Amino acid sequence: MSWAVTPDNGGWGNITIVAGLAAWFGAQIVKLLLHYVRTKTFDAGFLLRLGGMPSSHSALVSSIAVSVGIREGLHTSLFALAITFAVVVMIDAQSVRRAAGQQARLVNQIVQELFKEHHLSQHKLAELLGHTSLEVLLGMLLGVMIALLVHAIEA
Repeated sequence: MSWAVTPDNGGWGNITIVAGLAAWFGAQIVKLLLHYVRTKTFDAGFLLRLGGMPSSHSALVSSIAVSVGIREGLHTSLFALAITFAVVVMIDAQSVRRAAGQQARLVNQIVQELFKEHHLSQHKLAELLGHTSLEVLLGMLLGVMIALLVHAIEA
């Protein structure tokens, strides 16, 4: 099966993009299923929600990095760029974005207390922004597995 787009085959296009999107979508599906198992309620919003288990950001960037490594070679500058990008995104997901989520939770608590005494907006900030190390690790492993699967199907 050729992944190249040509006028005669209507192919999928760039396999690296396919692998990345499949990993992101796979992580979002896992989040949806885990939410259903925990709550016995179906919430399609989990397909677009940030945060949670596993990290879809980590799945996406690790899948892209693995795909680039497979296609271009582990010795290339492009792979070095892809792996560096993946590491930066994963560190950001578990540090900066997680800290922002914790701050949002605290601000929401403060606003809730102030609302009891004053008439302030009840608009809440998004609290589930970042990831734990385990969520990032499992997202990364999911991304690697999906990239390997997509490339195995291509072969």
